[in-house]
Amino acid sequence: MTDPTAHPGQQAFHEHRKLLFSVAYRLLGTAADAEDVVQDAWIKWSAADRSQVADPRAYLTRIVSNLALERLRSTRHKRETYMGPWLPEPILTGGDASEAVTEAESVSMAMLVVLETLSPLERAVFVLKEVFDFSHAEIAEAVERSEAAVRQAAHRAREHVRARRPRFATDRSRQCEVTERFFAAATGGDINTLMELLSPDVTLWTDGGGKVRQAMRPVVGAATVAAWFAAIGTVAYQGVEPADMKAELVEINGGPGMVFSGLGRVIATVTFDFDANGRITAIHNVANPDKLQAIADGTARDVGTR
Repeated sequence: MTDPTAHPGQQAFHEHRKLLFSVAYRLLGTAADAEDVVQDAWIKWSAADRSQVADPRAYLTRIVSNLALERLRSTRHKRETYMGPWLPEPILTGGDASEAVTEAESVSMAMLVVLETLSPLERAVFVLKEVFDFSHAEIAEAVERSEAAVRQAAHRAREHVRARRPRFATDRSRQCEVTERFFAAATGGDINTLMELLSPDVTLWTDGGGKVRQAMRPVVGAATVAAWFAAIGTVAYQGVEPADMKAELVEINGGPGMVFSGLGRVIATVTFDFDANGRITAIHNVANPDKLQAIADGTARDVGTR
């Protein structure tokens, strides 16, 4: 990676680097692509005439938004032909994201899945407006559209997200408690406790990307999902015997989650979505090895919005 400290414009870039990754990750849903976009933004920033830049934050956000939009459009076909459900690339988070409910929600696996159903423009507008609180005028400049077009896209995106992502104010400590109980029940094969914690119409989404054997369609219903997880401690998974499997509780995408590893590699992540009563309504299970690099790196990301 280019060393920004060797460059006169490095300080401004370095100051906004976390913000740029936060924007790019929410726009793209993968840490690897977000890092690439931030690196490309550095190259553009290095070449720019910075004497003309009044507001580095807005300028850099514009570069990142445009690069992310280009990438979104070019990867769209790849995602449409993906084997089985497509889930975002999970990241370890810590600190600020979990403390600020809105930030944690906006980077949750469930929200990123909903954002995936928007058009690239709607996604960019929604993220910049609702998450980062940019004005319509600033967004219009960033995405190179008229302010009227941006207002329209913002309205469409908001309605779309609201319809697919009802807001539940589940208490954070309740989420952690349910996750811990689920973790103990899954690793101990306790199907009754699993049933208790799951909403009757819970949906399990598994992403193996055709690289590992996973369910190609969503698994629906408490009994089926409970049986799926209760078997964890009894069968080999991806060539790893139960005795060699390690499971731990970590914070993933702003909420409590589980990481499974064995034989020196990360095998899968599991994250949850909860209803207002704290019951689990959706489970996102990522097992595609191409999407586990950010977790395997062990670096907790700051995905704050400032």
